[in-house]
Amino acid sequence: MVDDNELNRLRGIAAPAPTQDAKARAFEAALRAYDQENISALTQGSVGGLRLTERAQKLRSEIMQKKLIAAPALAGLVALPIAGYATFHMLREQPPKFGGDEKITETLADKPATLKPTTTEPKPVRTELEKDKKADADVESRDATDALVAPASPPKSESTVAVGGAQQNALGRGVARTLQAYKSAPAPTGEFALDGTVSAPRVSGGLKPAESKLMAPQQPAMTPADQVPQQEENRDRIEDFKTNPVHAALEDPVSTFSIDVDTASYSFVRRSLKEGFVPQADTVRVEEMINYFPYDWKGPDSATTPFNSTVSVMPTPWNTHTKLMHVAIKGFDVKPTEQPKANLVFLIDVSGSMDEPDKLPLLKSAFRLLVGKLKADDTISIVTYAGDAGTVLMPTKAAEKDKILNAIDNLQPGGSTAGEAGIKEAYRLAQQSFVKDGVNRVMLATDGDFNVGQSDDDDLKRLIEKERKTGVFLSVFGFGRGNLNDQMMQTIAQNGNGTAAYIDTLAEAEKVLVEDASSTLFTIAKDVKIQVEFNPNKVSEYRLIGYETRALNREDFNNDRVDAGDIGSGHSVTAIYEITPKGSGGEQIDPLRYGQASVDNGGVANAGEYAFVKIRYKLPNEDVSKLITTPVTSANEVASFDQASTDQRFSVAVAAFGQKLRDEDATAKFGYDKIMEIATAARGADPFGYRSEFLSLVRLASALGGNR
Repeated sequence: MVDDNELNRLRGIAAPAPTQDAKARAFEAALRAYDQENISALTQGSVGGLRLTERAQKLRSEIMQKKLIAAPALAGLVALPIAGYATFHMLREQPPKFGGDEKITETLADKPATLKPTTTEPKPVRTELEKDKKADADVESRDATDALVAPASPPKSESTVAVGGAQQNALGRGVARTLQAYKSAPAPTGEFALDGTVSAPRVSGGLKPAESKLMAPQQPAMTPADQVPQQEENRDRIEDFKTNPVHAALEDPVSTFSIDVDTASYSFVRRSLKEGFVPQADTVRVEEMINYFPYDWKGPDSATTPFNSTVSVMPTPWNTHTKLMHVAIKGFDVKPTEQPKANLVFLIDVSGSMDEPDKLPLLKSAFRLLVGKLKADDTISIVTYAGDAGTVLMPTKAAEKDKILNAIDNLQPGGSTAGEAGIKEAYRLAQQSFVKDGVNRVMLATDGDFNVGQSDDDDLKRLIEKERKTGVFLSVFGFGRGNLNDQMMQTIAQNGNGTAAYIDTLAEAEKVLVEDASSTLFTIAKDVKIQVEFNPNKVSEYRLIGYETRALNREDFNNDRVDAGDIGSGHSVTAIYEITPKGSGGEQIDPLRYGQASVDNGGVANAGEYAFVKIRYKLPNEDVSKLITTPVTSANEVASFDQASTDQRFSVAVAAFGQKLRDEDATAKFGYDKIMEIATAARGADPFGYRSEFLSLVRLASALGGNR
């Protein structure tokens, strides 16, 4: 036996990193005790079992007697199998039970197996679950222990238990980690083999099925419901909004909104579906899904007119009583040789929340792609922010590529998030290297978790509005999830004369920062607004599909002080109205008793038009808007949906898909099979595979049963 003095001496010695064999021997000792007690044949009668604390003490004594901790290297490791063994039995025999209305939220990763409740009333769990503490041992020992008890996994998913008003980590997460460590532990060799004798070398690849006593059949089989991925706790901040209602053209004939060229929603929806979840309704902004795809709309003939608009009217696939009015805008595509010089400031979030594989590491790879796209005389600066803001790279010509890439590669996460200070420093550097008649842009990359300084969305909005007057625009790129502040990103991008994109993969980074670099960086028109007036003599009702967060007041259209969206080089923007022709029988709003005389008196001007489309815009360096108008008549109409162009039909399929995910009434009876049929027939040229990927997302949503 080891006396108390020796134990006291060992307690004060820092444990070096355990070897793989040491880990295996310690784990197998715990497994052996478990096997002997739970798998051996039972005899008749009642067996006097030991209490949980007595089992742990007995296990500890057995380990001590075999001198498993005679070497100091194993001193810190002994607690692991004992704790795992005790925790497993605590949940196995006495599942936690909480009184009242308290709830347990858990994911599949937090619940390794379904546990049968016992017939006796379990005692309340009184052990306070503490947060993980940093080890006092050296870095090597700490890393080895972390690898042992916390295997690498996808983005964190924490279960929480509401006890006494405080949020605590669910006990099931610790059990899942312990069981995972048990299953992945190598077979012990040497003097601590299962039979107590020296064993032969372990065969590569792990134990054969017959050699393991903790195989899957010993655990309760998961039901099909258990196998469905459970969505992790959602801490993303997404703006809530209501779907656009149906308007009566007689009462409210004018619709006004800002264009939106952002694509963040589509990427977020794609990630959700690929991870096995139907996206939340408010993460689906239908206009951003439509505008994610490149379309071959007719562009302007010269740079003197920054964009061209095309309006078409076609039957609605999901409603035989209505039509779609399709408004397509195409920006002038600036040739690479004509692109102005760029002065870019990379504003990079390196706070602790960015320490995830799909955040800072992906961000660094994305910005490396952009650096390779720039011309030699373009200028790049890098500002980082965590607890405070700092300049990593002063304004540097893109010709010094190695210097820029080294600065990006050396970025490390840590600290809180002083977003306000970072934004101010980035704008200061942008002003320092300002290029007249060029591109001056701050490119903010973050998960949106601003928690130091001005973190209120309205305060940040005012800050960005002030800075944009200097001629420096802002683009925002979101990374990761579980902590994504999409609402803040949308706010500052919209008010910074920039765009917002969500980058979930390196392929998406290539699309946004390489393939679409011209439209992302080079603005050809700003504050672009659309106003449509519907003719009550031809249209009874209308509704705008999407653009809920971009709505403007009617009077805002002619007010040049009101900010709106911007169009980049070669950008395409699509807006779709569902309209109900007068007398079609598809009206949802009862007619006014006293309103018909004003439109049926034969004196209405332009009575044959469906609508009148007006677009206002400003050139990038001007403050006075210009106006483009387009009357919509029967000349803009096609007789059948199949006669519409390939791009028009595909954009309508995307619009239907977005509405379906939002569970809107209009597409409630329009199945995913119909959406697939339209999109497949209209896939057309797809050089980058975006449309093929869309088809796969429709299939995933259908399989997941999203808003059938």
